[in-house]
Amino acid sequence: MSVRRLLQIKDIQGDYGYDEAVRTLRTNLLFSGSNVKVILFTSSLPGEGKSSISFSVARSLAQIGKRTVLIDADIRKSILRQCFEAEGEIDGLSQYLSGQCSLEDIVLQTSDENLVLIFAGAYSPNPAELLEDDLCRRMFGTLRQEYDYIIVDTPPMANLADGAIVARNCDGAVVVIESGAVSYKLEQRVKKQLEKTGCRILGAVLNKVDIREKGYYGKYGKYGKYEYESEKVQKKSEKKEKKLKKKADGAGKKISNNGEIKEWDDDIIERLDDSL
Repeated sequence: MSVRRLLQIKDIQGDYGYDEAVRTLRTNLLFSGSNVKVILFTSSLPGEGKSSISFSVARSLAQIGKRTVLIDADIRKSILRQCFEAEGEIDGLSQYLSGQCSLEDIVLQTSDENLVLIFAGAYSPNPAELLEDDLCRRMFGTLRQEYDYIIVDTPPMANLADGAIVARNCDGAVVVIESGAVSYKLEQRVKKQLEKTGCRILGAVLNKVDIREKGYYGKYGKYGKYEYESEKVQKKSEKKEKKLKKKADGAGKKISNNGEIKEWDDDIIERLDDSL
């Protein structure tokens, strides 16, 4: 399959903790099985971070030599285009599924050698019907033969059927959950929706976690809290040092019960010096 256009990925300042978490997620996906090639990313509600994570995972797979295609299946409200320096109108999934262009017309090469992209395309009033079309199933079949991994970003599933429809064409699903923002009951509803499609749930990503509050790696040393705890220890040490120095500065004198200032003996001064 020929690829039409080069899209430059925007230069985004990386964060070590986030990048490391994405690499860990990538490794877990690689060990999910050789038959897991088409992976859906979804969430319960908008704004939980599924699009950012799906893009990061697709790029991470491409960086280790896996030929990867990222499909933006959120036809209702796509945000993936923000990650690329793209100008003008670009045909995408909605145009292809409505018969306006061919599959080759919508597969776009990115500045990462092994990563190609399919944008969501123009807004459609009936995305569920488009995604149910047999043309969508045939598209996934063609892409399976061309690429090592297909990452699909879908709309939130709490109130929309789009994600469940796409899941029928996928080997596995990852649910992105914003920490402290979604109820257990709502997540269970999304879980049941995915189970009904027959798509294997690979796991969940807990996103937007405050590591200063929660820590990281749990009982394995709270790696994510290391810097924060170090700051606390350092401040405590500095406070103690100031207190000792204050005592040392006044070590030559002391105030008796009757208010007279008397000289401290040398032994007390030596003990203060040792404590410093």
